[in-house]
Amino acid sequence: MNKEDILKVTIMGREFNISCSEQERSELLLAAELLENKIQKIRQEGKMIDSDRIVIAAALSIAHELLILRQSSGFDIDEIKRRIAHIRKRINDVLIKK
Repeated sequence: MNKEDILKVTIMGREFNISCSEQERSELLLAAELLENKIQKIRQEGKMIDSDRIVIAAALSIAHELLILRQSSGFDIDEIKRRIAHIRKRINDVLIKK
């Protein structure tokens, strides 16, 4: 098993510590940047004010894009659902620790 490190990312001005392997580090940084960009776009649209709703809308938008991409590429949808569930669990674990 690979050694786990702690990656610090900032989303919506808040710092989060995420456990990850060295191999996951760069992808997780890109994922955090993608999420932050989606959040900023939704904020700029001005349709939502509540931070929780903005984060959920951004996460759903990214998940939707992923599903569309995977469907058009012929990937296994059940695997995508499992990955989304895993990501949700990790997000919930981080939020519970705050």
